[in-house]
Amino acid sequence: MERFERCWLLTNPASGSNTPEAVAELQDCLARNGIAVARTIGFPDETLPTPGDLDTAGIPLLVIYTGDGSLNAALAELTGWGGAVLVLPGGTMNLLSKRLHGDYQPVDIVPLVAAGGARRRRVTKIAGDCGDAYAGVLAGPGTHWGNVREAMRSRDIAGIASGAAEAVAKSTGETKVRAIDPPFGAAGGYPLLELTPGEHGIGIHGYHANTAGEVVAQTWALMRRSFREGPHDRLGVVGEVTIATVDSSPIEVLLDGEVCEVGGRATFRVAESEMDLLATHHA
Repeated sequence: MERFERCWLLTNPASGSNTPEAVAELQDCLARNGIAVARTIGFPDETLPTPGDLDTAGIPLLVIYTGDGSLNAALAELTGWGGAVLVLPGGTMNLLSKRLHGDYQPVDIVPLVAAGGARRRRVTKIAGDCGDAYAGVLAGPGTHWGNVREAMRSRDIAGIASGAAEAVAKSTGETKVRAIDPPFGAAGGYPLLELTPGEHGIGIHGYHANTAGEVVAQTWALMRRSFREGPHDRLGVVGEVTIATVDSSPIEVLLDGEVCEVGGRATFRVAESEMDLLATHHA
């Protein structure tokens, strides 16, 4: 049974749940449960903590309250650290937090950790050509929906409208991406492939918009930030997969929500995190 008396708290004011009030409530929740917040770091205005920073300050626990993209960047900095990381749902999707804690909120998670009811875990991630993903990888022209997500985050109505129009056009008219090794799904590919890390490997889903009805359904799902409800094929679970565009053009990728671009083919494989994350959920 492991307990913690001090922590550093990492936040991102641009993330979905990181209002000043929410951060203050979390700080109070940690303090009420006997975990003193020795320092609060606001990323990206402040630099991410490194293992050396944390060890020099004698901090055994880093609490991360951000969205998936900032979380990814923080975990990359923490490679090899011997302390523990508590991931809390501080963004929009919070996919890694859900893997570790289910759908519970910080007010439910923190007391369990303070009471010694959390377990250290090395979780699976997806390792790829442009980095690692703990929440998931989206590949293909359908990733233009990331622009819509950013516009929604900043309540940019004009950006939402223009971004949605562009994303629909690119999702239905540009080259598609397919899994070639192993060869899963439609031979003609998909506008969007989703790769999700899990305990049994990488889950692969192909999202499509081949008919007028599917375009409407996919657009509605994506506008509600629920693209997983749109028309798609469940392709399987693998330990490694190579994907490629049907015309060898570069692949547009969202890695835990952050944009990168790779060549006409890219390989992704299951790997293990290189730091300990605290889990309070049995799944």
